[in-house]
Amino acid sequence: MERKVAIFRKEHFNAAHRLYVPGWTDEQNLEQFGKCSNPHYHGHNYELIVKVTGTPDPKTGYVINLSVLSSLIRAQVLDRFDHKNLNLDTKEFASLNPTAENIVLVIYDILRAQLDPSLDLSVRLYETDRNFVEYPA
Repeated sequence: MERKVAIFRKEHFNAAHRLYVPGWTDEQNLEQFGKCSNPHYHGHNYELIVKVTGTPDPKTGYVINLSVLSSLIRAQVLDRFDHKNLNLDTKEFASLNPTAENIVLVIYDILRAQLDPSLDLSVRLYETDRNFVEYPA
């Protein structure tokens, strides 16, 4: 029987965004998104937890080298989103509302494309200490 192990890498990034639906009035956006629809944007200190699950390699004992995973997250996620205005500075959210749900899906897709298909991936994103999302659910 194959024994799988889950490893986790926690990272942090800061980003600004505005939640709104183009074409809606400021009042409609305020009603739906509250303070998060501020036309001058607002920011979060995001905590990102990446979980990779797989069978440890018989030679190295690793599911994935954590140094490699850390470098991958830095190059593919942190360098792309850290200290950015997600609405204005990123192609991923040029026409996609940067809700926590959409951010976690984008990060998942970016990382999934870079990992060996034999590895399972899960991404959890904390927008605040009390609000977080995870994909897959």
